[in-house]
Amino acid sequence: MSRRAFALATLSALTTAGCEAATSGTARTGRTGSRGPGGGGATGAPGARALTEMRGVWMATVENRDWPSRPGLTAAAQHKELTAHLDRAVRGRLNTVILQVRPTADALWPSPYEPWSQFLTGTQGRDPGWDPLGTAVREAHARGLQLHAWFNPYRIANHTDPSRLAAGHPARTHPDWAVPYGGKLYYNPGLPAVRAFVQRAMLDAVARYPVDAVHFDDYFYPYPEDGETFADDEAYESHRGAFDDRAAWRRDNIDRLVREMAAGIERVRPGTRFGISPFGVWRNATTDPLGSDTDAGAQTYDDLYADTRRWVREHWIDYVVPQLYWEIGASGADYATLLDWWARLAEGTGTKLYIGEALYRAGAAGADGRPAAWQDPAELSRHLALAARHPQVGGHVFFAAQEVATDPIGAMKRVVADHYARPASPPR
Repeated sequence: MSRRAFALATLSALTTAGCEAATSGTARTGRTGSRGPGGGGATGAPGARALTEMRGVWMATVENRDWPSRPGLTAAAQHKELTAHLDRAVRGRLNTVILQVRPTADALWPSPYEPWSQFLTGTQGRDPGWDPLGTAVREAHARGLQLHAWFNPYRIANHTDPSRLAAGHPARTHPDWAVPYGGKLYYNPGLPAVRAFVQRAMLDAVARYPVDAVHFDDYFYPYPEDGETFADDEAYESHRGAFDDRAAWRRDNIDRLVREMAAGIERVRPGTRFGISPFGVWRNATTDPLGSDTDAGAQTYDDLYADTRRWVREHWIDYVVPQLYWEIGASGADYATLLDWWARLAEGTGTKLYIGEALYRAGAAGADGRPAAWQDPAELSRHLALAARHPQVGGHVFFAAQEVATDPIGAMKRVVADHYARPASPPR
């Protein structure tokens, strides 16, 4: 199915389902720029053709991981920290910041649907006195950076107590929407009303601000917890339709979210891209011969009910950033093996491939027993050199902004020296 036909069909389905009216007939264009000959991490000779490649960094706000450094800072202090991160990205010749703007069913903009994020002020629902997302878009664009708005569709809270949520929070107004699991609270993806609501909440930001892309990470259905069951029996019985297999029904719920969100983005702000950053293993080959030659403990298809392979092959999304957070030669999940698998998958699909890189692991081996490879400042640079052999790879995204700032063993400095000697334009 063409992207135009897909968008029209999905918009029609959205209207039928009772979502906001969708009348635009414009197709999603997949505007992501293509990588030139020798692109990727190639530095090229002076005067050579200008590079276009993804050089991105994730900036997580959940639990104040990257920014703001702590809740309760003044608006001026938060703004100063934000611009410091953006300036640092420019100095490192990065060109894209992926900012987490809806970490836990909350907002870093004045949303009419969900409360202000507690990670700004320390109290969910309290106005921080400024507009972080609007400011981030403006400041990023002023520096020549792209700003991708990163949303978590279904995570409500990192606890299971609805009474701790802000008064009027949708999960309190609709307690039947929420499922406690693994010590956290999630919206139930099996409820059509939930799917429609989370899209409206996210699309509000797209309508308000000229973000360059909408971005999801790897959280769909939650990662499995031993001895726990995700309590969606009632939703399954009420909304299963023709499905007689719960796993297939759950995957369909997530497929619908992805298709409908793509169409919604096109309707609200045509040309804005849509990208997803999944866990790096779709399925192990021992589970499915189409899978990768890995032995990973989690598989997105089976455990998160996210058919990431289908999204790429059918070009439902504009770009994919698999989180290849392993070292070259890793037992069970070798970076090189997964790089090959994703490159073959993306080839010819129209879905752009960027690689998610575990900068956070560099220099962190001691306390948590991570492999010795991550004590070598050159490990990440070798990743980029290996990826440059694959013409399907259009760049890299680094997790995360705090490690770009601290760079404890100089791994990011080595990447910049080896691969980012010249600036590169971001894909469009």
